[in-house]
Amino acid sequence: MDDRPSIVVIGLGPGDSDLLTKGARNAIEACPNRWLRTTRHPAASCVPDALSFDGLYESSDSIDEVYPAIVESLVAAARDHGRILYAVPGSPLVAEHTVELLLADRRVDVEVLPAMSFLDLAWVRLGIDPVAVGVRIVDGHRFAVDAAGERGPLLVAQCDSVHVLSDVKLALDDGPEAAVEPNAQVVVLQRLGLPDERVESIAWVDLDRVDPDHLTSVYIPALRAPVARELARFVEQVAILRAECPWDKEQTHESLRRHLLEESYEVLEAIDNLDVESGEGYDHLEEELGDLLFQVLFHSQLAAEQGQFTIADVATTVHDKLRLRHPHVFGDVEVDGSEAVVRNWEQIKKAEKGRESVFDGVPDALPALLFALKVQKKAATLDVADLVESPDPMASNRLGEGPVDAESIGQLLFAVVNEARRADVDPETALRAAAIRFRDAQRAAELANPSSD
Repeated sequence: MDDRPSIVVIGLGPGDSDLLTKGARNAIEACPNRWLRTTRHPAASCVPDALSFDGLYESSDSIDEVYPAIVESLVAAARDHGRILYAVPGSPLVAEHTVELLLADRRVDVEVLPAMSFLDLAWVRLGIDPVAVGVRIVDGHRFAVDAAGERGPLLVAQCDSVHVLSDVKLALDDGPEAAVEPNAQVVVLQRLGLPDERVESIAWVDLDRVDPDHLTSVYIPALRAPVARELARFVEQVAILRAECPWDKEQTHESLRRHLLEESYEVLEAIDNLDVESGEGYDHLEEELGDLLFQVLFHSQLAAEQGQFTIADVATTVHDKLRLRHPHVFGDVEVDGSEAVVRNWEQIKKAEKGRESVFDGVPDALPALLFALKVQKKAATLDVADLVESPDPMASNRLGEGPVDAESIGQLLFAVVNEARRADVDPETALRAAAIRFRDAQRAAELANPSSD
């Protein structure tokens, strides 16, 4: 028998007490131990003798801290009383993160009663059928991410500050071509179901001049182009090429290896020829990065056809990995400079992959210069006083003291790589640049003084 404590979750509806359901009223009567997420709601008075979490909103540094804290408090209260009531604005299952967390919490049983949400009133005020026109609902606080690739129409909820409205406008106006026409009209919906309800059509350019509150949403009827539309179109194009082009149909992960390598080197060459001050070379770099991105999308398409992963999985994996490996940005870890960041990165990576050493995972087959550089960089992240056989900076001075053989040349090259690392110079790039200068000088001399046949 399940003897876990229970939480009954009700929604207060989008407006005043007239929109509160009979089921919610019955639940309030049946549960004497009551909690409100916030008293900032016109129907909050229908839940008498309730404790609220308004204080958490005021004392927390960020909204992300509030929701888990509310859940912990509710679980503790449910354990104390056995059964409690938790009332939230609108519908418990529409834009209500605390309820999502409660439903995933195995420590309590959660019963959710249906309720009217602000969406029900929004469709009436807008005069649209959301299913017929295909409206996507997006959280204003996560607009740039959640609206990526969308073609509209969009209903943007949680537009509770000028900053959120500015972020929404910036996300759609950013790039070479804005996603919304400058003269387009959008609809601002505020305090639906209340006496001071406001539904007004305004010009898109005036969006960030609206005075928002916690009951503000914005309806964007159409987008000229989707957010992140270029990538979405590119992914679609790769799938079409794979399906219809005879050459693309024949390719495999193995057959594309040399193309991936060639495109990587061409990107490096574009970077070498880049002049940051004058801006020359950026067009070439843009083109080469596009060719390299094509290889990434192509390999992802092949994997998707095998049911392994998609480009979305690739993006999600690297996103989560970067978040995990940057606790100084996304967590509460403090670092002192970039060297500490690198040390933390290596230790997190070591634990993440279950490796015994930071050196595990460095491929022996790497080009020699790159292999030496990686080994030295890994060693530099260790808190070891005396590294075994550290690179000898005087190796070049003693080169002529004994036989010139593979070992002495290897020590010299290893020492040079170490000096390059200390100077924050990429030895591969430096050597390539020196070789190119030598080649160009010799070529010029050869053309200036052609030898007779």
